[in-house]
Amino acid sequence: MNYYKIGSQHLSLSLLNQIQAEQTNLSLSEHAKNAILKCREFLDNKLKDTKCAIYGINTGFGFLQNVAIPEDKLIQLQHNLLLSHACGTGEKVPLEIIKIMLLLKIQSLAYGNSGISLSTVERLMLMYNENVLPVIFTQGSLGASGDLAPLAHLALPLIGEGEVWLNGEIHTAKDWLKSASLQPIELHSKEGLALINGTQFMAAYGIHILLRSKVLSDWADVIGALSADVFDCRIDPFKSLSHQIRPHKGQLKTAERIFNLLSGSDLQKKGFKQVQDPYSFRCMPQVHGASKDTIEYASSVFDIEVNSVTDNPNIFPEEDEIISAGNFHGQPLAFAFDFLCIALAELGSISERRTFQLISGQRGLPNFLVKNAGLNSGLMIPQYTAASIASENKQLSTPASVDSIVSSNGQEDHVSMGANAATKCLRVLNNTERILAIELMTAAQALEFRRPSKTSDILEKIISEYRKRVPVHENDRLLATDMRESVNFIKSFSI
Repeated sequence: MNYYKIGSQHLSLSLLNQIQAEQTNLSLSEHAKNAILKCREFLDNKLKDTKCAIYGINTGFGFLQNVAIPEDKLIQLQHNLLLSHACGTGEKVPLEIIKIMLLLKIQSLAYGNSGISLSTVERLMLMYNENVLPVIFTQGSLGASGDLAPLAHLALPLIGEGEVWLNGEIHTAKDWLKSASLQPIELHSKEGLALINGTQFMAAYGIHILLRSKVLSDWADVIGALSADVFDCRIDPFKSLSHQIRPHKGQLKTAERIFNLLSGSDLQKKGFKQVQDPYSFRCMPQVHGASKDTIEYASSVFDIEVNSVTDNPNIFPEEDEIISAGNFHGQPLAFAFDFLCIALAELGSISERRTFQLISGQRGLPNFLVKNAGLNSGLMIPQYTAASIASENKQLSTPASVDSIVSSNGQEDHVSMGANAATKCLRVLNNTERILAIELMTAAQALEFRRPSKTSDILEKIISEYRKRVPVHENDRLLATDMRESVNFIKSFSI
């Protein structure tokens, strides 16, 4: 069994992808173990030596910060914290995101600035390694005092509360503990707060979205190149000279990619072509490229976040400091999500326009890409669907991060709404994937009307695999099935 040692190296996006793909288990590095133990010992000694109020450790929470908690009630305080804050509702969080949440929570606790007990971290790792995933809900976090509600649900099974996913089914945490011959954990001072303060709900969504966004960005280039070829577009807009004099990184990369994808195509060897092509084809380097640059910016934000300590208060044993601050505030992530929504929505928007052009009866292609148009409606309505989804994406791209609402009796008076930004960003990503799948279906159908000419070898190979799932459209049939299979193809086929 492969193990990734938490605390042994920088947790990059590519490493996270590898850990997921290889289903790697977790362990703690010696450095991480020592840091956790040292911090916990420091906190225990501090509580023995001081009568001062330390937020969330011997006081209430939020607006109740000035309520002193007796020493004999500190364990009950942390237990109550998890129960009272587990107020999630709405849809259930996807399992793959819950697993990332667990990993990121362990990573953050392992720096030794949170006061967590080693046994608590080890129980979290057991849950991760055994694929015991807490049931968590999408709604309830303001993305400011950390992701309080979802992280409370994440931590509930530690104390024998809440529910967990086991082998695709939901069981009570009590039943899991009993079946595994485990006892609930008794949380000590600060532990509950360390568990529910943090940005791991937002960060896990971000990692999931970014890994898929990079793949989808590549697909946008491939599908866009095929559409350009079957629409009889010129290759000139993808030549390097124009992009060297406006050298945005994403623009350069997109132009080179599409140029290479089109190289060798029979369709590019045709003698006469129109002088210019519509923007949705000609400006793919500029539009797709800008989305690539945005994905890279967001990646840099989340790279910092997943290698950070985001609970509160922060404990510094070497400096003899316990500082109540605001590392749980999700503003950097909220901004990144909102920007990502726009970038992904634009990949979908320009894709829908190419689909519209392909079915419009221009450049020798039949109306709606079907024989006997009239008797057959062909691919008329998939474009409607793409247009509807593209419009929904525009609505979802209204920024969440400019919103705020007062909570905790005014103590928490400015929040990031980063959790809402995260969940809607995933909706935009899924929507864009569907729009691109419709364009792929449309471009593949258009290619049939260019036969016996062939597109480039690499695009022909992709279409050959695609045709194993979605046959050529000869007469009207149930297109929802073709659209679903097109989405599945994009999800599963490696380009």
